[in-house]
Amino acid sequence: MPGDYRHDRFMTLVQRWLAAARGAGATAGEDALVAVGEGLLARWREPQRHYHTVDHLTAMLSIVDAEGGTDAVRLATWFHDAIYDPHSPGEANERDSAALARAELGALGVPESVAVEVERLVLLTAGHAAAPGDIDGELLCDADLAVLARPPAEYDDYAAAVRREYAHVPDELFRAGGQPCCGACSTCPRSIAARRWPRAGRPRPGPTWSGSYAPWRETRCLGRRRPAPRRRRTISRLDTSWAPSHTATGTRSAGTS
Repeated sequence: MPGDYRHDRFMTLVQRWLAAARGAGATAGEDALVAVGEGLLARWREPQRHYHTVDHLTAMLSIVDAEGGTDAVRLATWFHDAIYDPHSPGEANERDSAALARAELGALGVPESVAVEVERLVLLTAGHAAAPGDIDGELLCDADLAVLARPPAEYDDYAAAVRREYAHVPDELFRAGGQPCCGACSTCPRSIAARRWPRAGRPRPGPTWSGSYAPWRETRCLGRRRPAPRRRRTISRLDTSWAPSHTATGTRSAGTS
């Protein structure tokens, strides 16, 4: 039954959270760890979210696991959109989420060096500009942007869901800011979209913003040139069908877990 599925999925995510926290060195008891994990899931299920939901979290975790990511990257995935207010200006959501990660992980006994690293990774998602050789940073950013490489219908769902999250932004402001990212991506060897968009048969502009309505950075980050690291296979080299699929409304697409 659907209710059973949702409960099983919730418990599976809690177990994945526990494994990542313990793997990162958390010393707190299970009750404390579970409470934080459940609190994070409650945040990911807030009503203002239409794309930045548990589905987005799950899709990112699947990528991180498939790419052999570290527990620090897993924890950063959990926290990277933990605080998500579409009315917040600039990079406030990322800064607040990073601060939450530092505080919560410290309280759970995660070593300070790991908590600081998770904080750093979360902050990277404001601009998705990981430095060359920053394997963990690039993996987190690739996972966060993987929706840009999905088939056209799923991309359209993503764009529509983001628009719903920013329904308070007038259409003219929504359209005025930012720029289409297809041109920049076509020259970027590290972009997960650069190799996929030509196959999709049409260019895709990202969600656009102007002025203070610019918390969304996907349209600005994909044109940066960064050498591909040698230590891991990059998402951009995987098949088009590989990136985990998720819908915009909170229900997993067929064929995904």
